[in-house]
Amino acid sequence: MKDNLKEGLNKILWAEKQMPVLISIRERFKHEKTLEGVKISACLHVTPETANLVITLKEAGAEVALCASNPLSTKDDVAEALRSEFGIKVYARHGATKEEYYGHIEQALSIEPDITLDDGADLTAHLHQNMEKWGKNVKGGTEETTTGVIRLRSMAKNKVLKYPIIAVNDSKTKYLFDNRYGTGQSTIDGILRATNILIAGKNFVVCGYGWCGRGVAMRARGMGAKVIVTEVDPIKALEAKMDGFDVMKIEEAAKIGDIFVTVTGDKNVIDVHHIEKMKDGAILANSGHFNVEINIEGLRKISEKSEKIRPNVEKYVLKDGREIFLLAEGRLVNLAAAEGHPPDVMDMSFSNQALACEYIIKNHEKLEKKVYTLPFEIDEHIAKLKLKTMGVEIDELTDEQRKYLESWEEGT
Repeated sequence: MKDNLKEGLNKILWAEKQMPVLISIRERFKHEKTLEGVKISACLHVTPETANLVITLKEAGAEVALCASNPLSTKDDVAEALRSEFGIKVYARHGATKEEYYGHIEQALSIEPDITLDDGADLTAHLHQNMEKWGKNVKGGTEETTTGVIRLRSMAKNKVLKYPIIAVNDSKTKYLFDNRYGTGQSTIDGILRATNILIAGKNFVVCGYGWCGRGVAMRARGMGAKVIVTEVDPIKALEAKMDGFDVMKIEEAAKIGDIFVTVTGDKNVIDVHHIEKMKDGAILANSGHFNVEINIEGLRKISEKSEKIRPNVEKYVLKDGREIFLLAEGRLVNLAAAEGHPPDVMDMSFSNQALACEYIIKNHEKLEKKVYTLPFEIDEHIAKLKLKTMGVEIDELTDEQRKYLESWEEGT
């Protein structure tokens, strides 16, 4: 246990070194006690990067209860270090059952939070079903990921959202970097750790060309793969084509793909009739938030047998003898089979989370029960801080240039 604790602490401290923007916010929060007396229930991937966020919130004076937003993303040594070294309530373990997972959410909610932090909206949705029990003090919440924002916008549209939400995912310093560069690198990392295959020369199918899909496609091409994109959005499909990727229907891609990655946020993107067309040895992975993008139950039904052949690799033998390999149980391959996004990119995402908490405390009385994006000034402030930590200086507009951009009279 001592070795496990030490490893977890070392991971947290290593990540801290790569997160200078968040640490600068931590120093200000600690001095100002920005969140003094605020109770925060957080449902996030329990990783070294998340550890640095919740430590920042505690240093600001908050009481934090943390649970996991995915049963396979928890790093147990990090969870133990947070409990033992930092006195933070953590309710999570790697490989938790569905019952344990929701039990952990309820334990995190038991503090009756002022603010909720979520990644996928499971905690927020569960709280909405039990507002009288745990939701009496809620002033607002945040949401980290695309899937969660989709769920919460649906709740707002249907007028069932009971408190304001800040869509952290919609900040440019989040989705342009975390979703693209973070998902791209960590997804390839997860696939390689699970399989140890050579990506060069493979037909690599990316289902979905949002910011996460862009990142995965870009990194797969960088590894030497022939990348194929499937899409339902004509504009995204057109963009993928002009970015130099092959674009086709999943029915056609299924016949030629060697590796498939889903990053859509939707259900059964790879369905049974697609799997039935796949080559012997095809590899299936998911980097969307929930394990619904690949029809896993359907895969089981058309298989004669299955067996785990490597950590995070399960072989399914179809009735005609073909073998299909599913990675990480169809859950987030970058977190289940690897370590998730690098701390350098989570530095900006979690700076948004921390500043969103401050924004809620300062502005909750005038916020409606809607999904909001953080003001542009906060987004820009994070970008400036990040550039500064990278030693990058940029130009500023002159008074003449600013006046020109704000006027309409001067033309040709």
